[in-house]
This record gives sequence, C-alpha cells and structure tokens, in this order.
Amino acid sequence: MRNIGPIELETKRRYLVQFDPKRIPHLFTDVLIIGAGIAGMRAALAIDPSLQVVVATKDQVYNSNSAWAQGGIAGVFDPYDDIANHAADTMTAGKGLCDSVVVDTVVQEASERILELVGMGARFDEVAGGGIALTQEGGHSHRRVVHALGDATGKEVMRALIDRVRALPNVDIWEKTFTIDLLTRDRECRGALVWNPNHGKTFVWAKQTILATGGAGRLFRETTNPDIATADGQAMAFRAGAVLRDMEFMQFHPTVLYIAGGSRHLVSEAVRGEGAYLRDCHGYRFMADYNPLLELAPRDDVSRAITRQMEKTRHHCVYLDLSHLPVQLVRERFPHISQVCSDFGLDLAKDQIPVRPGAHYMIGGLKTDLEARTSLPRLFAAGEVSSTGLHGANRLASNSLLEGLVFGLRAGRNASNAALSESDVFTAHTIDSSPRSPAENIEEPLRIDDLLNSLTSEMWRNVGIERNATDLLAALHQVDFWDRYVGRREFSTVAGWELQNMLLVARTVIHAAMKREETRGTHSRSDFPLTDPEQANHIELVRSS
Repeated sequence: MRNIGPIELETKRRYLVQFDPKRIPHLFTDVLIIGAGIAGMRAALAIDPSLQVVVATKDQVYNSNSAWAQGGIAGVFDPYDDIANHAADTMTAGKGLCDSVVVDTVVQEASERILELVGMGARFDEVAGGGIALTQEGGHSHRRVVHALGDATGKEVMRALIDRVRALPNVDIWEKTFTIDLLTRDRECRGALVWNPNHGKTFVWAKQTILATGGAGRLFRETTNPDIATADGQAMAFRAGAVLRDMEFMQFHPTVLYIAGGSRHLVSEAVRGEGAYLRDCHGYRFMADYNPLLELAPRDDVSRAITRQMEKTRHHCVYLDLSHLPVQLVRERFPHISQVCSDFGLDLAKDQIPVRPGAHYMIGGLKTDLEARTSLPRLFAAGEVSSTGLHGANRLASNSLLEGLVFGLRAGRNASNAALSESDVFTAHTIDSSPRSPAENIEEPLRIDDLLNSLTSEMWRNVGIERNATDLLAALHQVDFWDRYVGRREFSTVAGWELQNMLLVARTVIHAAMKREETRGTHSRSDFPLTDPEQANHIELVRSS
C-alpha cells in the first residue's frame, strides 16, 4: 500500500475576526450544536433533558441541505432484501475506501432510525393497503429507499424533527446566527464565537460542541446545494486544528435541471430508479456505451458518462426521458420536480428534460470515529460536514440522511454523557485573536460577489468532474492568489466570512485532488484514468503550526 502522508496547509488567520473578550457578551451552555439539519436536530433530541442546549443555524431552521433532499432514506424493509445486501451495495459504491465496521453499523441501524422518525410523526409514502412504499435508486440492488411527499423526503423528515426539538424546554434555537469560529483553549474546543444581525458577536462557551453545518457544494458553479452550503464547518474546524479527510471526493449528482436563467434544481435519483432514460441531443440512449447497469449505475459513473456524451455531441446537456412511463405514476411520484418543470413550460411526463451534472454532496470532511468524535477534544461532528468512513470514495444514493440520523444520535448521546460528567464552571477563557501576521491597512474595496463567481467558475472548470495535473495546478495558483489578498482582510459581514471559508476549503480540495494520482469513485483524473490498488487509503489534511 502506497503511503500517502498528511498534507499540511497554512491558514492566514486562526480567527477570522479580532475580538476583545471584555467587550463581547458571554453565554454559557452545556452543549452547543452548530447546524440545524438532520444531524444537528437528531443530536439535539439525544441530549439529556437536564442539560441546556443551544442550536445555532446561520439561516432559518427549515433551510438546510437536509430539507432539500428529494430521494429518501435507505433501509431494509423488503423481505427479499437483507442488511448484507445494503452493506455490499454501499461498499461497492465506495470503491475500496469504505470502513466496513462503519458500514455494517449504519445499515444495521437503518430500519430502527427510520421507524423512530415514524414515531416522531414523519409521514412516509405508503403502498395501497398500508406499509411503507419503497423505491430503487442507482447503485442499489433492491428497492429499499423510503420516501415522503413523493420527492420531498427531506422536507417531511425535517418538519417532524424540528417540531419535536422545538417542544423541548431545554433547547434554544438561534436562527440567522452565523458561527464565525470555534473557540479553543489548550488544544480543546470550548465553544464558538457567533454573530447575529440583531445582537452582534457573542461568545458561546460550551462543555461540548457538535458541528453539523453540512456541505460545501457552493464551491462549484453548477450545484444542487442552497446558498448556505459554503463549507463553514470544515473551514472553522480546520482553523481550530481538527483533521480533514478525503476532501478530493465531491460527489457530482448526474441529473440537475439545466435551464438558462433558472436555479439548478436536483432531479432525484429516484426518477431513474422508476425507469427514466438518459438520451443525448440526438435522442440516442447512451448509457449502454458506458456501463452495463445503464441509468442505474452508481452516480460517479453516470456523471462521467453524461459529461463525455456532452463532449461528443458538443451539446450543453443531455435529456431525461420519462415519456414511456405511465403519466399518473410520474405525476404522483414526483410532484415537486413536476411543478418545477411546469414553471418552465415543461411536462415531466412527456417532454425531454434538460439535465447535466452538478456538485451535490461533500464526501470528505472532519475525520470522525464511530462515536462521532473528531480529532479535536470536546468537538463532535455529524452529517455532511464529517468523514465517517461510510461513503468511501462515492456515496450510495439515500445513505446521507441515514448517516445524519445514525451519527447525529451518536454525537448527541456522547456529547450529553460527557457534559453530564462535568460540573458547571462559568469561566470565560483568555483567547488571543490577533492574526499571525500584522494586519495591513487595506483601502481598496472588494466586490465579494465577483470574487465568489470567479471562485466557483474556477472550481467547476478545473476541479470538476474530470481533473488533471495541469488544470489542478492552474486552479491552485489562482485560488492561492485570491486567498493571499482576501485572507489577510478582516470582514464584518457574513458574505466576507463565507468567502474566506470557501477559499480555504477550496485549497484543501485542490491539494487533496493533486495528491491522489488515480481515478477512484467521484475523483476522476484524466491523466491517471485507472484505479491504483496501492492508493486505497485516505488523504488527511492538517493545519501547519
């Protein structure tokens, strides 16, 4: 096995802002949860009711990647299916980098976690006569995906979780609250510095902290992610000294609605699971040229196939064709995407629907163990911000909400037990927030929106679905240049902090992608087109001291 050592990266600042602890309000809590998606909310429900909990989310509580999830949650309910099949499908999709212990643990818990949601009031779709309805998605050998509201599973799951959390008297939810940085003392996490437009900065000191901030899809111009997915959690944890892992593995969803002037809406994997075809601009059904599983091949294979077919035809997209499926099935099964298509004058059941790949899910993230502990003491992580070993080099469809449930529960339970073992100490620690190099008096203003567009375009062009050494090096030089003059500035707005976070995490993605000189899972190198068995290991990134 080839030894791929950790990558050391310098950060321009330890804290994005300077602060004087004597002039900022302080709040003390037992557990701080940063992020209000499925992992954060499941964690909150696992905290002992005697403990005080703060959940901080940078937008409104209903706006998260989890709430946008269409497809569903994978779990074994079909009598013809079994846990071994689900585990095998997950391992196959992960292309040699899954942790088998993590995979077995997660898939064994799947049905229990899903039935817990039912107990909380989540209403999953059912078959006629009762019983949970199941569908099949790419990479799955059986129908095992539980869904709700046709194609709006995340919305229904989050409704049930949020209702339950809001009913807890020991939990305060802080909406529109941006977490600027984690606070560390003696190489341990002690809470976070947060900012709210109504109250300004606040120190939140916590016995234990859980990071559940989601992904980094907004790094790329074409993405299914909402505007909030700006890699804040990965960036703040890296600045605090936590280890990142597998940052080269960004999963690109094969089918994103591609209409000029419109938002990039996800077209669920389940559409192909129900039998939709992929055709090029000439009407040719091309997947047989790339994979014997056709439209149900794993996502990385389908994304690459679409990209190559677009290059062959010199056309900006391919097309989903559902015209051979019963109209009633399409309308009932996919009401959300049917409405989106209708808004653009398209009939999902009859028309050719233009799609192309887009950045969808960050597989890499904070390195965690089976109990959701990160490398930074007193800090747990769950959900898309983490790297648990479940997904390996390519996430199996509908395993992400499942991972959020399983590791959200673990993070909450373990943080709760740790906090219960500590007595209350209301002490604000002395922390040095001065930058590593003296601040410069910079008068030239920045157009943050222009920089953001330039960054996402650069990442899409040179660090996207197909990569090579020349393009990656060009991206690194460009991002490093931007980071040199953006990183040394001190901003006072969320947009500025997000840009600094995205530049930092973009650097981690590029460095890891350059280090992995092979094609594996979602990481495709045109200059190294084969999978190298000697590189079947993880790439870690650490902050240089």
